[in-house]
Amino acid sequence: MNNLLAPVLFGLLVLAMLALDLGLFQRRAHTPSRREATTWYAAWVGLAVLFNLGVWAWQGSETAVQFLAGYIVEVSLSADNLFVFALIFTTMAIPDRYQHRVLFWGIVGALAMRAIFIFIGVELVGRFHWILYLFGAFLLVAGARLLRQKEVQLQVERHRVLRFVRRLIPLDPDAKGAALFVRTDGRLRATPLFLALILIETTDVLFALDSIPAVFAVTQDPFVIYTSNIFAILGLRALYFLLAGAIARFRYLRPGLAVVLMFLGIKMAVSHFLRIPVFLSLALICGVLVIAITASIRAERKSG
Repeated sequence: MNNLLAPVLFGLLVLAMLALDLGLFQRRAHTPSRREATTWYAAWVGLAVLFNLGVWAWQGSETAVQFLAGYIVEVSLSADNLFVFALIFTTMAIPDRYQHRVLFWGIVGALAMRAIFIFIGVELVGRFHWILYLFGAFLLVAGARLLRQKEVQLQVERHRVLRFVRRLIPLDPDAKGAALFVRTDGRLRATPLFLALILIETTDVLFALDSIPAVFAVTQDPFVIYTSNIFAILGLRALYFLLAGAIARFRYLRPGLAVVLMFLGIKMAVSHFLRIPVFLSLALICGVLVIAITASIRAERKSG
């Protein structure tokens, strides 16, 4: 009963917060202020901390440290999405006041997709333990690719998913407002906001292929994996507006994330021979991120 009660209560908490967000903060289209974004992000982080304390009281310190490590990994890797979000909104010419609505529905879709991916990952690891080594190799390759990547490019006209969507649903490129669909000349047409939403969902699928294997490096507990993922995603929209205009200044964040991915890949690859404690992994991950962020701030001050 307890195994079923925890996910149900967590699901109800998430639904309540999303309903509050949709009903209270989504009533009118607007650009969230820095203060509003800070307050909302602090609320999500505070909920994650309270939840972590509950995990500590419920299952002990080791599981609580696993949740904290998983949460930090997911927040860090999800932060890389912010670069792509900014690129999508700029390329698609989405007005600032409608971006928060697109991100809201993008996050709702991400919650469902992450649940599916995590379920598949847990089942695969449970049936074939050797797949952890495959995850480790994948993270090493992903980290090396991220380390070599200089700039993210987005070619809307050549994007395969968008081309497929346009074949199914006609587009009204001149549609205004916050609607995802409009009816023009008696036909239902998609708006640029809907195409931006499709791009964001597609981007999340690609990032999930990196972030979900990464959290398996710190824990194989399905509940911890899912809850740490969800808390990281829920705060992503507020974090985007909190860092709006300053995202590109963190020039060393992506190399830092690449180092984190490669470390987690190595940890998974050698897990049969060497068990690296979770608290040590947490300390190293936090250290790399602090160095990357500090170096970015110092480089920005020098160049400014």
